[in-house]
Amino acid sequence: MLTGSTVFNTLRRHPLFVGLTETALQDIATHTTVKRLPAGCTLFHQGDRAEHFHVLISGQVKLHRVTCEGQEKVIEVVRPGEAFAETMLFNARAEHPLSATTLKESLVLNVQNSHYLRLLETQPRLCMQLLSCLSARLNQRLHQIDNLTSSNVCQRVVRYLFQELQAARSGVIDLDLPKRLIASQLGIQPETLSRTLHRLTDAGLIAVQRRRIRILDPHSLSAYLEAAA
Repeated sequence: MLTGSTVFNTLRRHPLFVGLTETALQDIATHTTVKRLPAGCTLFHQGDRAEHFHVLISGQVKLHRVTCEGQEKVIEVVRPGEAFAETMLFNARAEHPLSATTLKESLVLNVQNSHYLRLLETQPRLCMQLLSCLSARLNQRLHQIDNLTSSNVCQRVVRYLFQELQAARSGVIDLDLPKRLIASQLGIQPETLSRTLHRLTDAGLIAVQRRRIRILDPHSLSAYLEAAA
């Protein structure tokens, strides 16, 4: 389990707490709890009251919701160092619009919304940091909506590959998610994702070996994306 000093240092490094004094950080650390959750455990359900936001220390958490047709839609996969559910801080209904379920054993910090809101009243710099984070989250959602509504299947897959390529900082992508979750994020079926990857492989643009994808020619892949438009 994390020690009090480790919780303190984790909070100090996170953008949502940058600029807080040592006293303020220590105060909020005392109102922060730590949970170690096994894989497949739900931290909160869609419709639950939102009383905390969270910072993922280790593991993976999927944010998902169930559609009217009863299908699961994966909205985002949270990775270590990222916060989630902070968008609910100013929501009058204070009910989670999504569920959060661990994909791996995970260590999560739970920060009380009410205490963080009290800090905002006396910390202008903290307000600006929060606005910056929420703005980035909004832009991310807008890009997702634009990709899902104005792109064909191949464009979505190629954009996903470029996104992962940028994060990997190399020509090799090691998929850390099951293909069914990737497909859900892209709004397609797993079989469609597999067919699209095969199509890109046959075109000589990528090489797939189990969960590893090697980008053979990023420039040609980019041109393929433009041609698909």
